[in-house]
Amino acid sequence: MNLSNLAPAPGAKKKRKRVGRGPGSGHGKTSCRGHKGRAARSGGNTPPGYEGGQMPLQRRLPKHGFRSPRRHMFEIVNLETLEARFEAGATVDPAQLVAQRVVRSGLPVKVLGEGSLTKALTVHAHKFSESAKQRIEAAGGRVEVIAGA
Repeated sequence: MNLSNLAPAPGAKKKRKRVGRGPGSGHGKTSCRGHKGRAARSGGNTPPGYEGGQMPLQRRLPKHGFRSPRRHMFEIVNLETLEARFEAGATVDPAQLVAQRVVRSGLPVKVLGEGSLTKALTVHAHKFSESAKQRIEAAGGRVEVIAGA
């Protein structure tokens, strides 16, 4: 074997289909487009979602819901999570919650009052529910609101 007798595998090279080059080519006259109709016209194609005149799926399904572009999204943390994850006297802030994989970074943190708290914690968060604030202070802890949420 040498460079002069190298060749691609049989069937690996396929000739391009040349349409509209006369009847002898087998692809003449209508150029493989059939007779008349939308697909035979230049620029005639079917837009995405078109179902041949039938009412398209995206119009048949009911519309519901609304999501305000000005909504405020928060990462939620409950008191029971703080009770389980942190020691008494600890300072809890969003960076530590991310490190403990309680919340994801990027969104402000809101503390809710689900569960009970027996340890005195200093909690820094962007928002607190009223019940969370009362329970943290009742356990001997402190609540500090981070500005900017």
